[in-house]
Amino acid sequence: MSLLLPFYQLDAFTTERFRGNPAAVMPLTEPLPAALMQAIAAENNLSETAFIQRRPGPVVEYDIRWFTPALEVQLCGHATLASAAVVLERLEPSANRVTFHSLSGPLYVDKIALPDGTPGYRLDFPRDVPDVIDDMALLAQVADALGVEVLALLCSPTAAYRLVALVRDAATVEHAQPDLTKVAAINHRSVSLTAAGTAAGWTETNEVSMTAIARGDHGDVDFVSRMFAPKAGITEDPVTGSLHCILTPYWAARLGKSKLRARQLSARRGELFVEDTGTRTLLGGAVVFVLEGMMQV
Repeated sequence: MSLLLPFYQLDAFTTERFRGNPAAVMPLTEPLPAALMQAIAAENNLSETAFIQRRPGPVVEYDIRWFTPALEVQLCGHATLASAAVVLERLEPSANRVTFHSLSGPLYVDKIALPDGTPGYRLDFPRDVPDVIDDMALLAQVADALGVEVLALLCSPTAAYRLVALVRDAATVEHAQPDLTKVAAINHRSVSLTAAGTAAGWTETNEVSMTAIARGDHGDVDFVSRMFAPKAGITEDPVTGSLHCILTPYWAARLGKSKLRARQLSARRGELFVEDTGTRTLLGGAVVFVLEGMMQV
């Protein structure tokens, strides 16, 4: 016997349709087996499919799970942003806040006006200050896979599968052409690149020796990034909210400011307004509805 499930597809961290990161959102009334959710995510073939289910009570609370085409993940920013838009625009339009209960704990999303005046949402996510990895063999392997000079490697202490390569400038991030076979051979689920968008010129520290980072082609933002996760069934993720839980505290400390603007330089592009509160990471972004309908499973 087949089921008909509501289906939404949205573009997250963008104000333009067919930009940002597409995500599927599927509201449930009853839990689905994990194997079925995984099969649906594989069928959708988007970087993430989010499954949300309302908790009883007057407070707007939902359980949320995220699946790539290949596996379930512990945290996803853009699909949470898309899920919040579905809840606050379609399911419960009188509400201005939704709490999602996830494998990474409670996540709070508020409807706001973004710093540039655009209507959007603010995600209240965990703060994940990265460690600098002192492993020259790994650094050389990452540089070879990405095809660029790598100045330093950063890694999440709570999600060790995330590896981030610090490179010289925004142009290096934008024009990198990684060998995805070599990226998949690295012992981390995802490999990202990041650089300052504006002139940096901070002082070198004992934790890592770096030259000053030159200003790139994206001087209107504070930092830029790209992310590759072939092991998770994602060649390049268009915009990665959860990555910015690592990048935001890192660049906030480096640039000496708590509120920053970020851009992910995939072909689709993504724009984020981020803030390091010292205890949490706030991610602001817009979202656009693309598809609404039903899926038969």
